[in-house]
Amino acid sequence: MAATLKPPLALLLLTAFFAYISVEVSATTIALYNKCAHPVWPGIQPNAGKPILARGGFKLKPKQAYSLRVPAGWSGRIWGRHECSFDNSGKGSCATGDCGGSIYCNGLGGAPPATLAEITLGTKDFYDVSLVDGYNLAISITPFRGKGRCSSAGCISDLNQMCPVGLQVKSHDNRVVACKSACFAFNSPRYCCTGSFGNPQTCKPTAYSKIFKTACPRAYSYAYDDPTSIATCSGGNYLVTFCPHH
Repeated sequence: MAATLKPPLALLLLTAFFAYISVEVSATTIALYNKCAHPVWPGIQPNAGKPILARGGFKLKPKQAYSLRVPAGWSGRIWGRHECSFDNSGKGSCATGDCGGSIYCNGLGGAPPATLAEITLGTKDFYDVSLVDGYNLAISITPFRGKGRCSSAGCISDLNQMCPVGLQVKSHDNRVVACKSACFAFNSPRYCCTGSFGNPQTCKPTAYSKIFKTACPRAYSYAYDDPTSIATCSGGNYLVTFCPHH
């Protein structure tokens, strides 16, 4: 079940919603909030065997929020699609994060590069924001009313403004709209942590991943960037914010 909140009280109402949510139901609330100055089309992809939420995608206007009731044990990823255009049937495309040309991703993932918010719910929840598939929009995950360290995770910086030339994805009017990962750009085992580089002993940070890590120290910058990237919390609810720096 989902509810849509419109400005200017979206964050205030979300905070109150989290504060008074009943604990007797075996479900978690994940609220998505668009703090960007432009529309965002969130995409939601469940992991194998988990249910699809909200048909996998929808539109969020600026300062609009959408809350999801997520069943116990759910795991998956959330990302933002940008500069999208869909017809009345829901067919179209997005400049970044597109999922098969439909507003409803229905289990499909987003085309890289895309910033990913990843979460696994359980006795202890694990969550992170990943730049392993590149970057298109700033995202943060903030827990509410959980137990444990329950720290925020995310990439607050606008990496499109500092993206190396070889990783840039540009729009038709020559604006940088996304930043590829080095793996996606160069398809090298060293950057993709595959082959002989497929373990944490041989796959180390590169000059490219260090740029991502410096800009976003609380986000995954490459495949084995675990110690400073995964956050944990128990029994909490979560707010995923697009463009948290705005």
